[in-house]
Amino acid sequence: MVKHRRYSDKPKDRPRTPPPVDVPANLYTEPTQDLSATSPKTNKDFKSILLSGTKYAYIIAAVALLSGIFTPLTMGVEIEDVIFGMLSIFLGLGGGIVIFLGIKYQKFTTIMVCGGLGMMIGSLLLIYESTNHPIL
Repeated sequence: MVKHRRYSDKPKDRPRTPPPVDVPANLYTEPTQDLSATSPKTNKDFKSILLSGTKYAYIIAAVALLSGIFTPLTMGVEIEDVIFGMLSIFLGLGGGIVIFLGIKYQKFTTIMVCGGLGMMIGSLLLIYESTNHPIL
């Protein structure tokens, strides 16, 4: 059974090439596009890097505000405790970002997900340690 091509199956970005002289027209097939599952490498220009960086800067700023960066000013807590708490929350945030990137790019997925979960568990242990209720 012959597989028939539709008009819409032809690539539109290049003109149709005539068959070579030494090959009969009924045996000639046009070269097809490579439709593999891998995406081509893209150049990262300055604009895309800047947009990606600002996305993470907003996340870091939100976590810093939520973790209580203003606590020493309002409640009189030592700055070292607040910095330790912020670093432990940033460790959990980094674990979440590692998990997200591992799932998104599907490269070293198992390693990145396990590493991200390890970072989140480490963050949880540090938070419990800072409240003087150690789990281990």
